Amino acid sequence: MRKPFVAGNWKMNTDSHSSVELAEGIVSGSLEVAGKSVTVAICPPFVYLQAVVKAVGNSNVALGAQDIYFEGNGAFTGEISASMLKDSGCVYAICGHSERRHVIGETDELINKKVAAAIAGGLLPILCVGELLSERQASQTNDVVTRQLKEGLAGLSAEKVSAVTIAYEPVWAIGTGLTATPDQAQQVHELIRKLLSEMYDDELAQEIRIQYGGSAKPSNAAELMGQPDIDGLLVGGASLKTEDFLAIIKAAV
Repeated sequence: MRKPFVAGNWKMNTDSHSSVELAEGIVSGSLEVAGKSVTVAICPPFVYLQAVVKAVGNSNVALGAQDIYFEGNGAFTGEISASMLKDSGCVYAICGHSERRHVIGETDELINKKVAAAIAGGLLPILCVGELLSERQASQTNDVVTRQLKEGLAGLSAEKVSAVTIAYEPVWAIGTGLTATPDQAQQVHELIRKLLSEMYDDELAQEIRIQYGGSAKPSNAAELMGQPDIDGLLVGGASLKTEDFLAIIKAAV
């Protein structure tokens, strides 16, 4: 049985004080469930990783990075490697978030290199896939998600892919207040699991966790998590409010 996985992506928010305060509030409020009945991770901005890892301490709330670069070291100004993230206390690394794809311009090929680098560096990647509103309206959701998943995992063995979490993000439902209905989300999650079965095997497909990431909030978390192929939530704005994030964590149990 797949353990639910709730991760908070803080994006370009918080400061040195509020990041620590938020982390401490999440740790203290999730003591009874984090690591036991639900996996919990928080992904602060790079500059606050070391402060947040101290706030998290020896708790069962894991630390994640919002991005990663595929090279180990060198003249790559502004980038951050797997070894640096690992050294900072990270367990997870988000790869190919929709904002990296559609605002920064990352390609499937680049994202595939990041996933591979994360695994090679001992991190657990969260590979994000999802369609734009225009693509959904053009009935291209399945084609887009299929391409992103296959190219994002290209060249990776089943053993390596077992370290990956997939996050389905309908781009049209991120930061817009819109949310895919539970049925819409389930349809794509079911597609992803079917694709994983075809690419690898049924056993691996049943083991891999698939998160939903698209304006998840306390009011819809339980209904989303009630779908058979939704194994967790990648939470944006609601992860910046301690009470909201804790409510989502508890809804996932």
